[in-house]
Amino acid sequence: MDGEVTIFGETPRSSLAREPREILVLGLGNTLLGDDGVGVHVVQCLARAPYARAGLRPLDGGTMGFRLMAAVMQTGSVLFVDAAQLGETAGTVRLLDGTALAETVRHSGSTSAHAAGLASLLTLAGLSGWQPIHLALLAIQPQRIGWGDELSDTVRQALPAACRMAIQTVRDWQAFA
Repeated sequence: MDGEVTIFGETPRSSLAREPREILVLGLGNTLLGDDGVGVHVVQCLARAPYARAGLRPLDGGTMGFRLMAAVMQTGSVLFVDAAQLGETAGTVRLLDGTALAETVRHSGSTSAHAAGLASLLTLAGLSGWQPIHLALLAIQPQRIGWGDELSDTVRQALPAACRMAIQTVRDWQAFA
């Protein structure tokens, strides 16, 4: 990603000064397939934002699928970030949990290798006894998925909103942990 992404024009919130519960923010996608790599771009942005770090552990999961099981099993809360076919305008950002998460993972598993890996990862973790406290998918509607290492302009413009939503989700989860 060429330049810095501004996600908040503020200083860190004092409520995060205490020791918050760590939440894994796991970016998925293939950065060689255009907008498919948006999840990786979001976690890279979060990793560079010093005020976003309290209790937030960004991890580039790429297309590793079930090989991410150890990282998932070591935490009680996971926010996955990925491109997803939402049937919305390109660049739309949605937080999916519960039934919406299950439906999106089930339907996207047939069109994306890493989405199929996510479904397998969640199934295997559940069979291993993992009971998440919080689990959600921060989904971004892609415009273009195809060879190329650049995000479309529309999806690149959605990065700040996706980063803000990830940070707010982590803060909300920490407040109710």
